Amino acid sequence: MSKARIEVVQGDITRIPADAIVNAANSALAMGGGVCGAIFRAAGVAELTAACRAIGGCATGKAVITPAFGIGTAKFIVHAVGPVYAEYGPEKASELLRGAYASALEVAAENACRSIAFPAISTGIYGYPLREACREAVSVCAAEGARLGLAVKLVAFDAVTADALREAVARLS
Repeated sequence: MSKARIEVVQGDITRIPADAIVNAANSALAMGGGVCGAIFRAAGVAELTAACRAIGGCATGKAVITPAFGIGTAKFIVHAVGPVYAEYGPEKASELLRGAYASALEVAAENACRSIAFPAISTGIYGYPLREACREAVSVCAAEGARLGLAVKLVAFDAVTADALREAVARLS
């Protein structure tokens, strides 16, 4: 099995060129804060809200897809729902976080995407410990990204997250 192409980028995910960008979504697929709010604003709140309402929701640990609407650097937005860390034991939280990444990769591949950009899912208001979340993300993206032939960009909004992601990528090799 070939190794996945994983790149860590610090910046605004709505400006990162990739066939699909991932929204750290809530299970209602409603506009939230943080990266979710930024993606809704960049895509167009009315259009993205309507598309998400039509889908109806998404279970924790799963992902769904919509067009990218006003985001010119992507074709699709994959809405992946990570766990609220405090609501689960560590093993279940890990399983759900891994599921969100794997499901997002699968949905992107099913829609003929060749590249995907992820934020650090569940590490903001959902409270997942950053370094653990980054290790889980890199582990799933390495295995599933390679299997599905997807180039993966892990996008950090800040330097602390970028460092944690780079550290997790370095542990792979």
